Amino acid sequence: MKNSEALFQRAKEVMPGGVNSPVRAFRSVGMTPRFIDRAKGNRIYDVEGNEYIDYVGSWGPMILGHAEENTLRAVKEAADKGLSFGACTEAEVEAAELITSALPHIEMIRMVNSGTEAVMSAVRVARGFTGRSKLIKFEGCYHGHSDSMLVKAGSGAMTFGSPDSAGVTKGAAEDTLLAEYNNLESVERLFDENRGEIACVIVEPVAANMGVVPPEEGFLEGLRELCDRNGSLLIFDEVITGFRLAFGGAAEYFGVAPDLATYGKIIGGGMPVGAYGGRKEIMERVSPSGNVYQAGTLSGNPIAMAAGLATLKTLKENPDIYTKINEMGAYLAGELRRVSGLTVNNVGSLLCLYYTDKLVRNYADAVKSNTDRFSGSFGKLLEKGIYVAPSQFEAMFLNACFTGEDLDYTVKVYEEIFEKEK
Repeated sequence: MKNSEALFQRAKEVMPGGVNSPVRAFRSVGMTPRFIDRAKGNRIYDVEGNEYIDYVGSWGPMILGHAEENTLRAVKEAADKGLSFGACTEAEVEAAELITSALPHIEMIRMVNSGTEAVMSAVRVARGFTGRSKLIKFEGCYHGHSDSMLVKAGSGAMTFGSPDSAGVTKGAAEDTLLAEYNNLESVERLFDENRGEIACVIVEPVAANMGVVPPEEGFLEGLRELCDRNGSLLIFDEVITGFRLAFGGAAEYFGVAPDLATYGKIIGGGMPVGAYGGRKEIMERVSPSGNVYQAGTLSGNPIAMAAGLATLKTLKENPDIYTKINEMGAYLAGELRRVSGLTVNNVGSLLCLYYTDKLVRNYADAVKSNTDRFSGSFGKLLEKGIYVAPSQFEAMFLNACFTGEDLDYTVKVYEEIFEKEK
């Protein structure tokens, strides 16, 4: 019989840390990672056959649940025709039409293969369009692992206590300026100190890589105004929030339109995907229309497009899904606050329980969370069949397959954990 420990020992011989993405290693919680064999709905099953309620959801894309029937059917039909052509297909046109018709601020879009690639490309377009070099990002916001973004990054970088990465040169990062999330004065100060030099401000409209930190009232609107005043572009990184908070993503949810936005996760239905888009006058600067070069052999891959289209069509035809999962998110957050006495941040179907009773509104607040307490709870949750991300600084994701019974069981387990800690 296969088991996770044996597989991890094999993996460590042939992959750095035994994993293909750092946070999967379970190192921060002092455990061996679970190797997953299959999934269905809101359940995952490891190679030993253990069943878990899944609050990771492949880090966000499984909004309809794992192995959703329409998505699987679309993938299988597309695969029968061939896996990749390196040529134009109808599916990529249909996907682009669906997305641009749903998002008024996205007039043109370019498909890529990951969120990292989407952000890297969007920033390059912003620099090409404005003729400027510098960008503003926020401490604790994660925008992929391209060099200029690994400065006070969130997500896995926070988990391992190394916000900056070795191998990133001073030159690659020197044009990246850091501001404090939810602090407009810090942004305005950077604009004042770098007049006429800032190409763009990039932000997670909901910071979902230092847990879940919602934008305070007026923050996104303030960024919009500052960018307009200074001739800079506003980029929303909607890799997580896109098509999750609402069909129109955070831009619709908060009523603020960016100049450019990046997407991933849900638009691929579980397949590797990314995309960036924005106003036509900006996007026409991308090659072959313009002089900002970006290319990709597997961009618009027909399998990823089939999966994404099936998922997006289901969401578009069933807007009540958003009502359901957002209400469940609010309910679970409220119950976890009640039984824990700790801070639980929630936006729609995203939530995070921080092991602190202090307000968490930025990176400095998030890192004060008690990660030792989190690690202790993590193992107990796993024993009770609840699978959350093995990091204090990741979100919990709900999907359409969750039930009230699932949420109540989760709350009961957390309540038992906190009672034993007293």
